[in-house]
Amino acid sequence: MSDPLVSGLQPPYYTVVFTSVRTEADEGYAEVAERMAELVREIPGFLGVESARAPGGLGITVGYFRDVDAIAAWRAEAEHRQAQRHGRERWYERYSVHIGRVERSYGFERG
Repeated sequence: MSDPLVSGLQPPYYTVVFTSVRTEADEGYAEVAERMAELVREIPGFLGVESARAPGGLGITVGYFRDVDAIAAWRAEAEHRQAQRHGRERWYERYSVHIGRVERSYGFERG
């Protein structure tokens, strides 16, 4: 299994924080999520992603991008736009998106 934490990024870079509450509908969600994970890796300037979902449906996904052009390319990607429509129609009760510029980044690892 790969490391679930994105580390070693040199600021400045950008984050897209997608916080959501799921519906009970599952109709193809896992397959579309897997496809989106494949597809975003093809975007020039994509740096990585972290994601977690709690019992009850709350989820947080953080995408890391080199610049706003990479974010714009991801937002404009046709399959991603289709997945967004399906999400609003079926999979999400609500969601929010926050985009930020990271000026400083650091971490800790027990070793």
